[in-house]
Amino acid sequence: MSKKITLLLAFISMISLQSCTVNDTPQTQTQVDNDTISEVLEYTISFNSGNNYKRLITFNNSIYASDMVLVYHLYDVVNGADVWRQMPQTYYLGASGELDYNFDFTKYDVNIFLGANFDLNTLSSTWTQNQTFRIVIVPGYFGNKMAIDYSDYNAVIKAYNLDDSKIIKNRI
Repeated sequence: MSKKITLLLAFISMISLQSCTVNDTPQTQTQVDNDTISEVLEYTISFNSGNNYKRLITFNNSIYASDMVLVYHLYDVVNGADVWRQMPQTYYLGASGELDYNFDFTKYDVNIFLGANFDLNTLSSTWTQNQTFRIVIVPGYFGNKMAIDYSDYNAVIKAYNLDDSKIIKNRI
């Protein structure tokens, strides 16, 4: 009889304890999603015939295949404010022709290159030397979830809550 009572109590205890759960994340704690972090990289580079008017920039860590890469060219500075243009970007140089700043990317790198309908060796150094670019990596998770004007660098920075003052500036 004692065995039956002990067995019955053990069975009731198991049933009552089965409904207990442990919540590892308190309701007041904010969860951090570490795989959907936007990032901005800045590079100042020069183009010439020696590098075939292109520069390969390798990421420190590979990005996900679903991530989006945006590249902006520093076109001008007006009253101390940077003027960024989203690439690809075509500049019309009058009689000289058309100059294109363009890029392609993989999950490991971004290739920034110049193209033109004229001989790039005749291009002024104004267009080839010390050109600054910002590369914005946007996790694919965000891509279709937000309505953003991607041509506006400042709108992108604001939408992804990126701190412009903390961008590491690289020169290659």
